[in-house]
Amino acid sequence: MKKEYKFRYGNTTVSLPVEENQVIGVIEGNEIEPIKDIRGALLGALDAPIDSLPLSDVASKASSIVIVVSDMTRYWMRQDIIVPLIVEYLVDKCGKSYSDLEIVIATGTHVGGSEEDLRTLVTSGIFDKVKTVNHDCRSDDLVYLGTTSYGTPVKINKDAAEADLVICLGAATYHVMAGFGGGRKSILPGISALETIKHNHAYSLAPDKFITNPEIGNGILDGNPLNEDMLEAAAMMRNLFMITLVTDAEFRLASIFAGHWRTSWERACDDVRRIYTVPIKEKADVVITSCGGFPKDESLYQGTKAVDNVISALKDGGTLILLLEGRNGGGSPDYFDWIGPLVDGSFEKELRNNFTVGGYIFFLNCEQASRFNILMYSSIPAETVKPMGIKAYGDLDKLMADADLEGKSIYVIPTGSTVLPAVTGKA
Repeated sequence: MKKEYKFRYGNTTVSLPVEENQVIGVIEGNEIEPIKDIRGALLGALDAPIDSLPLSDVASKASSIVIVVSDMTRYWMRQDIIVPLIVEYLVDKCGKSYSDLEIVIATGTHVGGSEEDLRTLVTSGIFDKVKTVNHDCRSDDLVYLGTTSYGTPVKINKDAAEADLVICLGAATYHVMAGFGGGRKSILPGISALETIKHNHAYSLAPDKFITNPEIGNGILDGNPLNEDMLEAAAMMRNLFMITLVTDAEFRLASIFAGHWRTSWERACDDVRRIYTVPIKEKADVVITSCGGFPKDESLYQGTKAVDNVISALKDGGTLILLLEGRNGGGSPDYFDWIGPLVDGSFEKELRNNFTVGGYIFFLNCEQASRFNILMYSSIPAETVKPMGIKAYGDLDKLMADADLEGKSIYVIPTGSTVLPAVTGKA
């Protein structure tokens, strides 16, 4: 008997009929009670932070405060709920004026958002009171802080570099390159120079083979050159205070950690492992998953995170059915530009000589498609991704027919971006 399974897709949902007796598991995040009193939880974290004085003590000594906030690609963490509470705390409890504050959107290499985007992120009430700007990784006034042991020249946003206090708001989740998001990523790549970001992210490639560096990956921190380089960059910042959010698989706020820029974030990473890692007995022939809807599936660039999570539940050569709207195509401006080097055989040479983040994510998607049979329901045209080895469909019935699921074991993973299956032999 077939059962309808629902998945988020863009701003809507789609349903797929699957033979129920072939589904060996529906993998979701562990059951977590979401925070009921977000304001109370945040204020508690700020007043009793990890390895730090209360934020009120730290902020009282600061004449200028920059709040670094993740951009629209991270809107699932609901900055619009948290930012007003931080500003309220700084004004009402710490005696700061709105003119003492500035919000810098950590765009990394992403294109800065419109005024509408910024009002969405921080709310119109805050936007009208507190100067809010996009970071520009190509700006000519970025400030050099030093060079890491990995040879990365660290240049960051001028306003953040010169502020008495920098408060970073981010969210910890699994990350395909850095191990975990959040924390030090608010600095590198968040508010860093393009050259800083490119040098750091180039460690994503193995030095001796054209493959992903085996030292990086979801949940990997120790020995991960990207993470360790990012930590060194963040350590160059003075007066850094970190606020890290953790959401459950439904993107509801589950916990808040604040305090020392590194140790408070590491506590958040431990919580991510607790919430998102799900033990499974075995791998399946097929995995059906969604990225979790917009903005998680706004592009292939963002959707990669879900793919890298769920393939741990998939047999080598297995089929991945991926529901990814892709309204912004590749996501990174140069993403699909790499099809040319891919087709003409110059991909490795070009990527190593002219590394870009978009180029690496494009490479990772190709690498994933070489290992698994990826069938993607998407608005992205099939002919666009065909050279990558990805099969794209605008017709779900056609996709399901081509998937040929008869007799195959299947995992259904409703939200692949927030779940990491781990084969343990017991579930």
